[in-house]
Amino acid sequence: MSERITHHRLQVAADLDRFINEQALPGTGVDADAFWAGVDALFHDLTPKNRALLEKRDALQEKLDAWHRENPGPVSDMPAYRSFLKKIGYLAQAPANVKTTTANVDCEIAVQAGPQLVVPVSNARYALNAANARWGSLYDALYGTDVISEDDGAEKGTSFNPKRGAKVIAYARGVLDRAAPLATGSHRDAVKYAIRDEHLVVTLEGGRETGLKDAGKLIGFTGDAAKPDAILLANNGLHVEIQIDAEHPIGKTDPAHVKDVVVEAALTTIMDCEDSVAAVDSEDKVGVYTNWLGLMKGDLQEKIEKGGKTFTRDLHADRSWQTTDGNTVTLPGRSLMFVRNVGHLMTTPAILDADGNELPEGILDAVMTSLLALHDLKKALTSRATRAAARSTSSSPRCTARKKWPLPMNCLAA
Repeated sequence: MSERITHHRLQVAADLDRFINEQALPGTGVDADAFWAGVDALFHDLTPKNRALLEKRDALQEKLDAWHRENPGPVSDMPAYRSFLKKIGYLAQAPANVKTTTANVDCEIAVQAGPQLVVPVSNARYALNAANARWGSLYDALYGTDVISEDDGAEKGTSFNPKRGAKVIAYARGVLDRAAPLATGSHRDAVKYAIRDEHLVVTLEGGRETGLKDAGKLIGFTGDAAKPDAILLANNGLHVEIQIDAEHPIGKTDPAHVKDVVVEAALTTIMDCEDSVAAVDSEDKVGVYTNWLGLMKGDLQEKIEKGGKTFTRDLHADRSWQTTDGNTVTLPGRSLMFVRNVGHLMTTPAILDADGNELPEGILDAVMTSLLALHDLKKALTSRATRAAARSTSSSPRCTARKKWPLPMNCLAA
């Protein structure tokens, strides 16, 4: 039997207790005695409610199973079926008036629209890769996928194929033409990019100069204005960076010395406390919480071996560009991170009540991920994982009871 530490009416696995007291609490401003008193009260308040929800779920499922046994096959009378679902309490009457307000919501949720990744936070490498996928090389993405056909000698192969590379560049120029079209001509014909008089000036083949059809799509640049290293553009709230380097193997062969087109990609990532893996006992939970703590503090690292080489992967820094009026614009270098707690069905031996009963894992996750998120919220605004004050969380879809949502909301409010 694992060693346990008693806190009020709770029996906590020693390794989890040690992690909380030595790593999780320091730096949050939360007093240890107050923390454990609150956790004890929370579990004893919400565990009976959690149990009642699951009992309600089981009762609903029994009635649904019985109905479908008596009425096999596809539903033939939908009005009657809906009436049955309302009668047993599976469907509720929609309220006449609903009003909601929001505050402190990150723009990745409220304004921008883009891809979202889901990874198990128990795997540090996956978590780092996903967080860093906020920005990605369009050239690399196109070269390695079937977006670019392998016809006409453009096979991927095991080494760089110039014919495939040319297709990639042509496709990427088409992306630029759609995202930030020129007033005249095409990015395909560009031989030089420069900033002049607070505008993007593009020199085309033959020496003709043009600019953006919508000058407002220019956000910033790096390097010398007459010979920039990068141009940052925006389209529909997402950003595209043209990277320029005449010495780069790709840039030196490009008429405009463009070495890559980098796009803003995965805006958000769900860090899942149990995705494709089982993380239930105290050792597993401490591993999950350790990685989430590293993400919140910004110091998560992982040593990786690849191609016979060993290197350390960590979180990308934010990215900055100069604006045409001499100011600086800074954008997040990492995706906005959500955390998905385990659902309400599971219990964990990591924490027991006074009678030795396992307590709900989802409540423990909510307590711990919220506590660890304080490390991010207490950092300077510019270095946070979230620029707003809200913490984004989701409950596992494994719990399908109709009234599941009040429980996690109560847990977070506490």
